Amino acid sequence: MIGIIDDDIIYQFTLMKIINDNKPGARIITFPNGKKAMQYLKENKATNENIPDVIFLDLHMPIMDGWQFIDEYARIKIDIEKKVNIFMWSSSVDPVHMERASKKSEISKYITKPMQLEEVKKFFDNFESSYFLL
Repeated sequence: MIGIIDDDIIYQFTLMKIINDNKPGARIITFPNGKKAMQYLKENKATNENIPDVIFLDLHMPIMDGWQFIDEYARIKIDIEKKVNIFMWSSSVDPVHMERASKKSEISKYITKPMQLEEVKKFFDNFESSYFLL
């Protein structure tokens, strides 16, 4: 399962289309902010198949931004039995954000928006298919 946490519905739609084109049949769940995603994770932490294998996490969102989500996730991840790969993505190219993300063990990679189609395809080609459970 793939989770998308982003308040921009255009980015959500675009990423969902790219995922569907590259991983047909992949289960995708979307959230408009970190708070909604965190509520979902807390409610489903005991059921591995309901926890995303991969999360694309936007940095700048209302209510709960990406940093707040990561801080909260760090507190509950011990209760989640599976490894969740979190890719923080943002239009920010601020080196401070990139450095901060690199120091968070919960973040697998920092990706800048907009991702080019070829870059996304390469991402899916390089990422192990076992992470995308149907």
